[in-house]
Amino acid sequence: MPILQWLTRDEDIGAAQSVPYRLLEEVPDLSCGDKASGNILIQGDNLEALKALLPFYAGQVKCIYIDPPYNTKSAKFEHYDDNLEHAQWLTMMLPRLEMLRSLLAEDGSIWVSIDDNEAHYLKVIMDEVFGRSNFITNAIWQKLYTVKNSAKYLSDMHDHILCYAKNKETWRPNLLPRKESAKNNYQNPDNDPRGDWTTNALQARNFYSLGTYDVVSPTGKIISPPAGTYWRISEESFKELNDDNRIWWGKDGSASPRIKKFLVEAKQGVVPATLWFHQDVGTNAEAKQEVRALNLNKRDVFTTPKPEKLINHIFTLATKEGDLVLDSFLGSGTSLAVAEKTCRRYIGIELGEHAVTHCQPRLQKVIDGEQGGISKAVNWQGGGGFRFYRLGEKAFDETGRICADIRFPVLAAHVWFSETRNPWNGSGDSPALGVHEGIGYALLYNGILGDKRVDGGNVLTSRTLGIIREEFAKIAPEYSGQLVIYGESARLGAARLKHEEITFKQTPYDVKAR
Repeated sequence: MPILQWLTRDEDIGAAQSVPYRLLEEVPDLSCGDKASGNILIQGDNLEALKALLPFYAGQVKCIYIDPPYNTKSAKFEHYDDNLEHAQWLTMMLPRLEMLRSLLAEDGSIWVSIDDNEAHYLKVIMDEVFGRSNFITNAIWQKLYTVKNSAKYLSDMHDHILCYAKNKETWRPNLLPRKESAKNNYQNPDNDPRGDWTTNALQARNFYSLGTYDVVSPTGKIISPPAGTYWRISEESFKELNDDNRIWWGKDGSASPRIKKFLVEAKQGVVPATLWFHQDVGTNAEAKQEVRALNLNKRDVFTTPKPEKLINHIFTLATKEGDLVLDSFLGSGTSLAVAEKTCRRYIGIELGEHAVTHCQPRLQKVIDGEQGGISKAVNWQGGGGFRFYRLGEKAFDETGRICADIRFPVLAAHVWFSETRNPWNGSGDSPALGVHEGIGYALLYNGILGDKRVDGGNVLTSRTLGIIREEFAKIAPEYSGQLVIYGESARLGAARLKHEEITFKQTPYDVKAR
């Protein structure tokens, strides 16, 4: 597969691995509503925030939507450096895409808004990160519906939205809701008990050897396929459909036959297309009005926000209620507002102060029942909630050793992810972390057993081993196999460890930044 080469590519390939692992620290005063909802808004560098999320959410995000800086060289963005050279822009994007892929579920998809400045470069590096075979489409969004007479060349009226699946072989988009106007195409002029129906042509231009017969209408008229065409079905199949009143001969019974298609038998939605027109998914102008109507700040920080209808269109295609979505270039907070209104779980990341001045209050308004954007269309009445986090100190020092003041749940999540490459879902009140692929993992740290004395919690002794065994009996009663135990030290000899099938790893020295 062809790859894209740029000045610092060799250095950038390993950049994601060298990102420091930081703690996520909640800011209770900025959290809102039902904090048990599992929704998260993070203020901080999105690359470091994505690294901090890995131990908890690797492989769990059903849909990622991002709207990164477009690198327009217009210098319009105060909050983003949108005047980067191509190489710098690719340097910024590559490690973030690699992190995002790690967070994406096996049946998940990623959607990226971009314009012509970097769309083709982005396509090539996404081919490399996600696999060219997992490319789904380049959807075209009509962001404007009026021509700019001031355009020097052609009036720019669209953006690209690149979509990749984690695994194209298993991923499928949802159908779109059928519009009322489409339902109006179905009628029931013959009072068929099966309900409203429409018709499809019976003839086609493609040659079909069994489609050259004549048919006789109810009025006795003999009808042949129009010149240059053939019936789509065989004569036997035609007779079966006609006997079942699935052939329409027109009101007078002598028209060219058409096949009846009943609404009750139709797909429960519409197959999505790659052209997204403004009347269906909104425009940049609508998006600006939505943000201004919220009265979040007198300053118009965002010149090109995305309309809620556009994000709702993506979430409708890629998710269902309860699925987890993520936006690591949150901007004005549109994607999280839509996620809240459509009952999706969400994670949003924003670098600048407007995470506090715009995103947080926008979500608070949504929770309070704000009625802009898609609210009326989805009958939004308010509710939900989120926790607000900032990035804390590094979890590891310059040598890659874990810092001594990390709390047990944070270290447990990191140890579990480091060993299993899966997120940890434990409660943080037991040294037994879980069993993965036939191996049990345990952590003795920070007085998890009640105190910090040698025989009280952080050191592997006969007593603490007994407690670990008891804890595993609670969470995995049938398990009695190999154990990997992290602790300050082990008072059990090598022979005992081998007999008990225990691999002991010392904290902090054997806990590495991954």
